[in-house]
Amino acid sequence: MNTTKKFGDRRDGKLLRDLDSLHFITGIIYPNRCDNEAYISQRVDLTAMKDYIAEKNETADFKYTFFHIVVAALIKTITLRPKLNRFIVNGNFYQRNEISASFVVKKQFSDHGAEALAMLHAKPEDTVESIHNYIRDQVMDCRSEKADSSTESMDAFNKLPRFVSKAGIKFVMWLDKHGWVPPSFIETDPYYSSVVISNLGSIKLKSGYHHLTNWGTCSLFCIIGEKKMSPFYGPDGSVEMRETLDLGLTIDERLADGYYYSKSVRLLKYLLEHPEELEKPMSEEVDYE
Repeated sequence: MNTTKKFGDRRDGKLLRDLDSLHFITGIIYPNRCDNEAYISQRVDLTAMKDYIAEKNETADFKYTFFHIVVAALIKTITLRPKLNRFIVNGNFYQRNEISASFVVKKQFSDHGAEALAMLHAKPEDTVESIHNYIRDQVMDCRSEKADSSTESMDAFNKLPRFVSKAGIKFVMWLDKHGWVPPSFIETDPYYSSVVISNLGSIKLKSGYHHLTNWGTCSLFCIIGEKKMSPFYGPDGSVEMRETLDLGLTIDERLADGYYYSKSVRLLKYLLEHPEELEKPMSEEVDYE
């Protein structure tokens, strides 16, 4: 990717200067991300993924889970479908400079267990194995006593007098609008990533809708629900029960049209039901039509 910065570019993204008139105007007359959410639900057959994970775990020190496969599939989908990696801020369209995924790590599964923010920065040559190893390192780091930088920044505001912290936060929000927030404030902020992933299945909740935010740049949110048995119908009317996983995707609908999103979701579903494709580099094309 050409990294030469031109006037109008941000530190985290390049201004899209060749937009058609419809998209150019859309970013101006519909300025708020939260007002332009499209929700898509997708059910995935886990048969192939379960077999794949069982095979990988025969030799793995840090066990593979469904979460690792979903993260890798999302990153590959965003890599091959680059419009998913765009964002709109201050009425302008940008192409993000990198692909990143963020998620929350629960330090302890209890009502009072603290949470930490994890950020995964992907590369075109990554595979499911390197993504798995990266997540392992992030989880281990987050479950230490060290606080992530975004949490430390929020803690600093929380210790100030209320009127001072409110003024400071409003100033930071103004910086956010122009892409000038200091990197140290947001290096682990999930809303500055390509996709935020929330694994509700790990806490026994079903998949569902999650809103986007006007803060930051994230235009894609993925909720992973709890595994469940679902019926699959054969052409002869027969019924087979299989274990499935529901995903809830919230997308900024201004970035692309419905056809582009439909094709992207089909790719994601294909990757999850053919996880061996994730052993190839993220940038390698997939024949899924």
